[in-house]
Amino acid sequence: MRIDISGHQVEVTPSLRDYAQDKLGKLGKHFEHHLDTRMILAVDNLDHKAEATLNIPGRTLFADATASDMYAAIDLLADKLDRLVLKQKEKMKDHHRGESAARSDSFG
Repeated sequence: MRIDISGHQVEVTPSLRDYAQDKLGKLGKHFEHHLDTRMILAVDNLDHKAEATLNIPGRTLFADATASDMYAAIDLLADKLDRLVLKQKEKMKDHHRGESAARSDSFG
């Protein structure tokens, strides 16, 4: 998994970079494919904002989060991306393999 982290009006310190890579690195366990992530950290007045674009095969996912602390914003962002990735993974599964009422001969 490749993670590109940049800052907009904020310096991305090594500890902040390591924290973000650790949080977003956990998303790679959901897919066997190579994931490409671009993350932007920004400060607007007193709000700390983290946004990320995650490229997976066939789809691009985007999420953003705002908090009073940059580490909290990264946590919220990682949770949102995790939910999006799980939702996308469910969509990619073949749901037609199990038994259904429409396929069975008995209706009742």
